[in-house]
Amino acid sequence: MEIQTHQRNGVKIAEVISDTTVIGNAEEGLDLLGNLYYQDFDRIFIYQQNITPDFFDLKTGIAGEILQKFSNYRVRLAIVGDFSAYQSQSIKDFIFESNKHGHVNFVESKAEAIERLST
Repeated sequence: MEIQTHQRNGVKIAEVISDTTVIGNAEEGLDLLGNLYYQDFDRIFIYQQNITPDFFDLKTGIAGEILQKFSNYRVRLAIVGDFSAYQSQSIKDFIFESNKHGHVNFVESKAEAIERLST
């Protein structure tokens, strides 16, 4: 796993880059959050392919558990990917509401992640 730092509008943003799953469960999500928080990042983006598919099945509770930790630490998160494959109305509503509030964003590109997290 590699962390690339982006600076925009005076804001430091961490990009998580990996060829493998980085967040496979809630504990790994908390470990990532803690490691980056310790490095003074309060805005992070990660790619959809680096998160277990179970995250996007809301019945597992993984998404809620992980995102609650990010909220508790006041760390903003963007997940970059193509979410059109998820047909469940609950995940569509979850993505819509998350994007509306802005603490957690589901975006289509790296540029959009940086833009959302830098405001």
